[in-house]
Amino acid sequence: MARPLGTSAQTMRTAPILLIDLETEEGITGHAYLFCYTRMAPGLIAAVLADIQDAGRGERLAPVDLSTRFQQRYRLLGAQGIVRMALAGFDVACWDALSLAAGLPLASYIGSQPRPVQAYYSNGLGLMPPEQAADEAEALLEQGFRAVKLRLGRPTAAQDLAVVRAVRRRLPDTVALMADYNQALTVTEAIRRGQQLDGEGLYWIEEPTRHDDYAGCARIAAALTTPMQIGENFAGAQAMAAALSANACDYVMPDLERIGGVTGWQRAAALASATGIEMSSHIFPEVSAHLLAATPTCHWLEYVDWAAPILAEPLRIADGMAQVPDRAGSGVSWDPDAVERYRIA
Repeated sequence: MARPLGTSAQTMRTAPILLIDLETEEGITGHAYLFCYTRMAPGLIAAVLADIQDAGRGERLAPVDLSTRFQQRYRLLGAQGIVRMALAGFDVACWDALSLAAGLPLASYIGSQPRPVQAYYSNGLGLMPPEQAADEAEALLEQGFRAVKLRLGRPTAAQDLAVVRAVRRRLPDTVALMADYNQALTVTEAIRRGQQLDGEGLYWIEEPTRHDDYAGCARIAAALTTPMQIGENFAGAQAMAAALSANACDYVMPDLERIGGVTGWQRAAALASATGIEMSSHIFPEVSAHLLAATPTCHWLEYVDWAAPILAEPLRIADGMAQVPDRAGSGVSWDPDAVERYRIA
């Protein structure tokens, strides 16, 4: 990773990525990738994908039907975690193949048009001293972004506050500053720290406490004036529906490989539209840009460049906006030389 990411959970310096090629009998290959978090995970996900391949060989490429079928196939095992990630990667590759076959950008294939989507830079800005964080925030803006995200969750509230103030003081007022706790706090501590941060110019506070404690999240959201963001850990649209019913947040940001790929995203986008809640993305910027372009309550794209070194044509950012490519498919394809250079298995 060009900029190591230090969060309250761990520091990541490498990005384990699993590449998926879905080959059809017609000769069209759909592509997708999964961010696997640890070196152990790609092999486990690949084992599930091998089972999906065996069970789906020769089937018509109908991702909504296939999603339902494979959810049932893994019901006893549990379509969560590793299995859910594998199903999502398969689903994204299916939709890529279909849009390639149609000769349309994925955004157009699912009913929208490729259009710029506002993006915030989420590389770096980990747990570091205040002035170092301020320097890095300024450096991130040099690439044309008008929003960046800072990680919080230091040992004390005073340390978090000092970093927020240092970064906010250095950035122009027109630049949005998001903050992510990565589930570091108890509900009580999240309320205490969040109220100290109210009025400090944060655009949102993200995942201050355990992601699936929707009652606790609702208490935090109600106690703060700064909007609260959750959603990267929604395990399917059902989890998002439960969070919305609990008034657990002000914004949502599903993750492509946890929400269920393109099929799951569309279900989540319908929920967001029905409730009028703004919906952002979590990582996977290349495909997420297409999906946000077709999301009625489109909010922010989270931009990371973790996959860019192995992509033939990385997503382009201009004037703080992700430029959804006007070419067939999702825009994800591999640079074969780079793939060989970074290959670990």
